[in-house]
Amino acid sequence: MPNTTDPAPPVDSAEPTKRSAARSRTKSAATPAVEPVPHTIGLPKRPRPARKDAAAGRLDMARRIVALAEDKKAADILLLDLEGLTTLADAFVICSGGSERQLESIADGIVRGMRAEGIRPIGTEGLPASHWILVDFGDVIVHIFTPPERDYYGLEKHWSEAKAVLRVQ
Repeated sequence: MPNTTDPAPPVDSAEPTKRSAARSRTKSAATPAVEPVPHTIGLPKRPRPARKDAAAGRLDMARRIVALAEDKKAADILLLDLEGLTTLADAFVICSGGSERQLESIADGIVRGMRAEGIRPIGTEGLPASHWILVDFGDVIVHIFTPPERDYYGLEKHWSEAKAVLRVQ
């Protein structure tokens, strides 16, 4: 008696069957081909002006902050040039206020004055009650202390290698 059920012919893996061809057509039609995205490492580079002009611009901004602090009667103002010492900032402005109310007034005066010139702070940390307010303008960081906290933390000593550009007593 002849065998009526013939086994399926062997499938060549190189040739797709009708079913797999139909599946691949619907799959490729539904999902478009995606090109790989080149992977970049780190943060995107921000354009910076020429080095000498940029350093001068940052120090000019720091000098403007010193003038604003002086307008609010800040005491013992110090401008430190940190260029080449750290990537944290290019300059520190360190000053003192006699009371919590004066600390707040100095910080508010600096922020308002710089905003009037179109420069906004990245952030502000601390409260007058903590006796230390930090205002971050990116390239310039402002530290406003009461005298005891300024002596305790001693930022001038920690950054003794920095060049003192300006000191207002």
